Amino acid sequence: MPGDIQEFLSHPTWAVIGVSLDPAKYGNKVYFQLKKAGYTVYGINPKLQEIEGERIYPNLASLPVKPDAVSVVVPPKATEQVVQDCITLDIKRIWMQPGSESAEAIRRGEENGLDVIHDQCVLIQTRDRLKN
Repeated sequence: MPGDIQEFLSHPTWAVIGVSLDPAKYGNKVYFQLKKAGYTVYGINPKLQEIEGERIYPNLASLPVKPDAVSVVVPPKATEQVVQDCITLDIKRIWMQPGSESAEAIRRGEENGLDVIHDQCVLIQTRDRLKN
């Protein structure tokens, strides 16, 4: 069963897996749009230390808090590992950006009780929440 988008968006703390320094990449766009929309956002990328003065974490387990939701902007094979990390860390909501999902990641998440959103873009779904 697909996740409820409005329920997802009601939660204030997010992690973005695959955050990027490159403004043309979706990991960058998702990270900054969620921040601009008023969410507390933690970036995850093992290859980065910071982005615009904000600390970037190597993985979900290293975060100082458990996020309410995770947005995934990585290749499908990496998303499968993120699903396992969410199961292990008891993070219940995962949003797979278009292109990051795989049938295995979706199946595994849903079978383990995760609320999974896929085939929907968080950028489109949060446009009306942007703050100037």
